[in-house]
Amino acid sequence: MGRVKVGGGSPVTVQSMTKTDTRDIRSTVEEIKRLEVAGCEIVRLAVPDMDAAKSLGEIRKQVNIPIVSDIHFDYRLALEAIDQGVDGMRINPGNIGSRTRIKAVVDAVKQKNIPIRIGVNSGSLEKDILRKYGSPTAEALAESALRHVQILEDMDFGDIKISVKSTDVMKMIESYRIIAERTDYPLHLGVTEAGTIKMGTIKSSIGIGTLLAEGIGDTIRVSLTGDPVEEVSVGIDILRSLGLRKNGIEIVSCPGCGRLEIDLMRLVREAELRISNIDLPRPVKVAILGCVVNGPGEASEADIGIAGGRGKGMLYKDGRLIRSFKENQLVDELVKELEKFASIN
Repeated sequence: MGRVKVGGGSPVTVQSMTKTDTRDIRSTVEEIKRLEVAGCEIVRLAVPDMDAAKSLGEIRKQVNIPIVSDIHFDYRLALEAIDQGVDGMRINPGNIGSRTRIKAVVDAVKQKNIPIRIGVNSGSLEKDILRKYGSPTAEALAESALRHVQILEDMDFGDIKISVKSTDVMKMIESYRIIAERTDYPLHLGVTEAGTIKMGTIKSSIGIGTLLAEGIGDTIRVSLTGDPVEEVSVGIDILRSLGLRKNGIEIVSCPGCGRLEIDLMRLVREAELRISNIDLPRPVKVAILGCVVNGPGEASEADIGIAGGRGKGMLYKDGRLIRSFKENQLVDELVKELEKFASIN
């Protein structure tokens, strides 16, 4: 997809979808740039009409990550998106009309080496498949996806990714397992309409995380109701927690208890804000703790750790106490050490 590889042993990528009106070029570009800063590697844009399709080219010129057009029903929107220079396309060939129309789209993407993602959702299955299975089961999702794959394969097109998303986490997991057994195409993982940040993060972490831990999945999108930057942050954290993302800063902080002698929540929030844009060449674990019982020991096990209490702060690096200072200097000292780490490494 442009310069980003998906599948074939490439690193698992994190993507998102804009929530602006694609016809509003300025707002859409601004949102994509925020996503780029957050670490988004692929972004999808809704294309509800021809005006939106014709906006894609100008948007593409102003951003750095690959853009994917999201097309439903109207094959003419797909053809225009291709002309505008999109890097990928999400389309289900079975719902854009006759074989002639499908072939027109396939011929166009072939000419420009544009991959297609077949995206099946539990809420939009074909009526005959729903009648066959009685509900959007995992088998139903898989059959729908493979039906669309067959259409493209019959036209000698195989540059395909597949998603089989459901709002039900267990159905989502099982449907991807079925697809993974039956095909070698790259898989785009996601729990569709996962919900708000809290519940959506939980559902996505379980669904996406379970599959990735089994070796299933090549690119992911966390679907949250809210700012898409949050989707990217959660996605990256899922990869980090499984050891699939090897850069950036991982913060470890204790949950807090009656022994706390410092405002730990304020400390963590301030640290997250101030270190979020520090670019490091390798993954770094930062421990932020506020307990005189466990704090020093746990902080010393991180690459860099800070612990505080009773007006005093301590900074650890690679298991050794580096220096002590006043409690109100904790975040300043942490930032200073991370910036030094970035310049040396």
